[in-house]
Amino acid sequence: MATKIITPVNLSERKGLDLRSGDTVRVWQKIEEEKGRVRLQAFEGIVIARKHGSEAGATFTVRKVVDGVGVERIFPLYSPMISEIEKVRRSKVRRAKLYFIGRKAAKEIRHKMRRILDSKDEAGSVAGESAPEVPAEASSPAEIVKE
Repeated sequence: MATKIITPVNLSERKGLDLRSGDTVRVWQKIEEEKGRVRLQAFEGIVIARKHGSEAGATFTVRKVVDGVGVERIFPLYSPMISEIEKVRRSKVRRAKLYFIGRKAAKEIRHKMRRILDSKDEAGSVAGESAPEVPAEASSPAEIVKE
């Protein structure tokens, strides 16, 4: 006796979807609002991981940057809450898992901040600002008074 599978997801379409790490995708997710209303919300980003092949529990992780903050979401491949998965662009990558992208972005931001702070320090010393002069007879920090 054959078992009939009833699902709102087109299994053959999702199974044939060629998602790889490095692909930029737009995932249209169904969001339930009050009174049973459903709206679609897009989440566009780069696929950084694909796990569990094309079996029933297959997932893919999408990363995007929103207002300078990296956001990662894990989507089940066969979820009925996903309306559509669009491939926007394919990039050539040499890794199966791109977890290093988050660390790389954080490292670049730290370097930029360091450069900004260094340039401010140099600009302050060039503008003529100098450290307040300390009287020779002052023995404790409480005795140091700014004029």
